[in-house]
Amino acid sequence: MLKKALTIPNLLSILRILLAPLLLVAAARGLPGLFLFLFILSLVSDALDGFLARRLNQVSEWGAQLDSWGDLATYFAAPLGVWLLWPALVRQELTFILLGLGSFLLPVLLGFYKFRRLTSYHTRAARFAAVLLGIAVPLLLVGGPSWPFRFAILLFLLAELEEVAITLRLKHWQANIPSFWHCCRRPPE
Repeated sequence: MLKKALTIPNLLSILRILLAPLLLVAAARGLPGLFLFLFILSLVSDALDGFLARRLNQVSEWGAQLDSWGDLATYFAAPLGVWLLWPALVRQELTFILLGLGSFLLPVLLGFYKFRRLTSYHTRAARFAAVLLGIAVPLLLVGGPSWPFRFAILLFLLAELEEVAITLRLKHWQANIPSFWHCCRRPPE
């Protein structure tokens, strides 16, 4: 049973969970280079875990939940670390940062309220927005323009609203729903 659960995709999700406190340590010690390295490693492992799960036919509900816990850990540790290391940048982008965090929290809280667990839909829109944020955030942190970050946050908001719509439509928890359209096409439970 344990061997079946410890797949490469699940180990990558566990790695992301373990990287979250290391992100905070790097930030607290004032090490922006290490923080960026760990953050990018977390983003790459996030991209790889879902891809490998599908490619290796290792998709599971437990893996979807583990991936969502990795997302949750990263999405809380990274903004806090950015705030510690780049406070002026946080003040400059505060509206978009709060929009991103709020749009992430809304479906998480709604999912916990309705299903008593993380939703773990992994919609196509959420994956696309995560890829854009994974490019835009490091770019912003190294002094790049803010418009890619702001654009990615707006797309992320739309993706998270889709997750809210899925949660409101479902009667029972389900993982790995590609889109609201797919949710509507499923037979009623």
